[in-house]
Amino acid sequence: MNSDIPLKRVTRELPPTPERGTQPLALAEPVRAPVGFGARRDIGRVRANNEDQLYAMLTTLPREEDDMLVGLFVVADGMGGHEGGEVASRLAIAAVVRSIASDVLLPTLDGAGDASAREAIETALIAANRAVHDAGRLNRSNMGTTCTAALLVGRSLTIGHIGDTRAYLIDPAGIRQLTSDHSAVGRLVTLGQISAAQAREHPLRSQLYRTVGQLPEVEVDVISERTGEATHLVLVTDGLWDHVDDATIAATVRAHNDPAAACTALIGHANDDGGSDNISVIVVVLPAPSQNAQP
Repeated sequence: MNSDIPLKRVTRELPPTPERGTQPLALAEPVRAPVGFGARRDIGRVRANNEDQLYAMLTTLPREEDDMLVGLFVVADGMGGHEGGEVASRLAIAAVVRSIASDVLLPTLDGAGDASAREAIETALIAANRAVHDAGRLNRSNMGTTCTAALLVGRSLTIGHIGDTRAYLIDPAGIRQLTSDHSAVGRLVTLGQISAAQAREHPLRSQLYRTVGQLPEVEVDVISERTGEATHLVLVTDGLWDHVDDATIAATVRAHNDPAAACTALIGHANDDGGSDNISVIVVVLPAPSQNAQP
């Protein structure tokens, strides 16, 4: 999937240095590129069908004083088999996109865009929950999905999150997970009772206590961030993070000036480690402070 803003492919390789590959991740200097994104999904090496869905859009909206950079990025990992999870993840993403278009994009184009990003993203995830829950009741299905949606407006980022899909920011200091997994094991990590490395091997790591569509109402985690000096936003399903640790995610993204190539490389790492689930990843190159006048 390509950005509305053309990307300039840079093929020049960085010169080798004795320290490359051995310096701490936090000291690695990121390579900036024009604003853009890559988005890829893969069935993996075990599953018979792909229940992951993703959506990625980056555009500029005209305003009287200046143009506004807006991006919407969504990943969803369905549950319930081919007739359940695959449908649930698609319904969730469709509901999120419709809601953001209605509450943010169209009003801004009409010159009346004053909606709160936090309210807009929460409303979108609630709409996704309602759509999946109603479809499940109609079809007598236990369908459900996880969903993480990121709304980027200039250098302001707002994330709505349910489940164990993840959003990360990569900046000169390293990589930081923005979302918390809504699983029993994720809760143990949040409480500091086990480490992230221990969680990766925990037998109950896939048991979720909060999902989209399996209850008529759901609580949405909403995270607001200033992107600041961050160079990349990364959204992934558990088929990626279950096989690829955070440091490798950051190193792989930094190693590719083309975000689509970074997605392909990350999926390759997950499949090389077994590919036990569907794998989805979105890599967004964030605007540097000098590239966009938005606060």
